[in-house]
Amino acid sequence: MFVLVIFLFSFTSKRNSHRKLTKSTVVFVGENALFLRQEIVNKLLIENNSNATSIQKDRLDLNKLEQTLNAQDMIDKSDVFVSIDGVLKAVVKQKTPIARVFDKKGSFYVDSEGDTMPLSANFTARVPLVSGEMNKKNSKDLSKLFKVIYDDAFLKKNIIGIQIMPNGSLLMLNRNYNYQIDFGKMINVERKFKNYKAFFQKVSSDSSLYKYKKIDLRFTEQVVCTK
Repeated sequence: MFVLVIFLFSFTSKRNSHRKLTKSTVVFVGENALFLRQEIVNKLLIENNSNATSIQKDRLDLNKLEQTLNAQDMIDKSDVFVSIDGVLKAVVKQKTPIARVFDKKGSFYVDSEGDTMPLSANFTARVPLVSGEMNKKNSKDLSKLFKVIYDDAFLKKNIIGIQIMPNGSLLMLNRNYNYQIDFGKMINVERKFKNYKAFFQKVSSDSSLYKYKKIDLRFTEQVVCTK
């Protein structure tokens, strides 16, 4: 009985490994819009074959396929497996862009992990537009600031532009009003934003916000407004 079970298991395993796939499919998870088309990911899955049905199971290297997908600039993480019915399936999580930078090199996104991410021909993310020089010295602090804005519902809706000045200070633009926000250097970030939110909540009930040309947040104990 024991030998028979081993024989049947070996026979079915060998026969199953030589079977061809029935198809391949891609599932995107998360709330992000599709920066990648399913066709592109599917093409990476079936590699050099014209379609999935030409691939035998025993020729699949799932780890290699995952590494190939994860190497793509718009993919955060992927999980590749074959279902019982012979479907090659990839579950893909895309990167999350939190800011779009314009500099001498062109334009690119900064994702939630602080890494760069190319633009997509398929979709444009609605994130703050950043101008000025982003380099090795300021990229870490800027990425943290972008993340603070992205994670805050009010700031995410309110801040639409950030200009990096030559001295390292920041000027920000508001979505609905014409004033500039003089943020200063990237210190006491949470405190400055807290002051700005408190100020905005206090004066948004009347029309005084339309009268200001600049909101100065450089001083952590007060908000200075210029008409």
